Amino acid sequence: MRTFGKNSIKSAFEWILLTILAQKKQLVIPGELVAKGEYDPDLNVYKDGENIYSTMIGLFEYQGSRISVVPLKHCYFPFVDDIIIGRITDVGMSGWSVDINSPYSAMLPVTEFGARQNYPRKRETTQSLRVGDLVKAKIIAFDRSRDPLLSARDRELGKITGGRMIKITPSKIPRLIGKEGSMINLLKKESACSLSVGQNGIVLVTCNSPKNEEVVVELIKMIEHEAHTQGLTDRVSEVINRKLRGV
Repeated sequence: MRTFGKNSIKSAFEWILLTILAQKKQLVIPGELVAKGEYDPDLNVYKDGENIYSTMIGLFEYQGSRISVVPLKHCYFPFVDDIIIGRITDVGMSGWSVDINSPYSAMLPVTEFGARQNYPRKRETTQSLRVGDLVKAKIIAFDRSRDPLLSARDRELGKITGGRMIKITPSKIPRLIGKEGSMINLLKKESACSLSVGQNGIVLVTCNSPKNEEVVVELIKMIEHEAHTQGLTDRVSEVINRKLRGV
């Protein structure tokens, strides 16, 4: 059997510490040193000598010897007090696991769902929310030591029972809402549809008219793709006039 001396063990331990300089899913910035040593740069990183640096704002990831950074603009990074729309992925004795369109899986405790204050049996939690159900909730706690914690006890939060779900880039949500809610209110008023927006890039559209629903979905995608351009509100109004008002 091969044995290692104290110096060999110490060297190996120091090598490990010096190699991985960021935790998985840690937020990193352009130029930040994320790894050091015999690793292979993958997506959104570059290597200079033995050092590997991030090229953008994103979440640090590694698989085996591959080092990469997941762009933050393409995924949702949770913040406390954000309102999100998520999908139930698992049911437990004390609550539900929720996919929030993020590298982090969130937890919705039974005590934050407005159900019974004591912990019910798993069969009872299944009857409240099942795998695949949508829920609107608020992030009440999150840090690097634990996954996001959700609450659905406030008014207008809870299980979603109808509507069409649209997913857009989370960073485009502020443009969809508009200054002081101007854009989202325009869509609601002109289409007579109900729109529920999650900061995690999930939008729920509920309309009585299938035609209006299709137009609203088209406009949401248009706003996402043209969020960086000028005159967007005028172009949205033009589509509304043509397709909803018949002008």
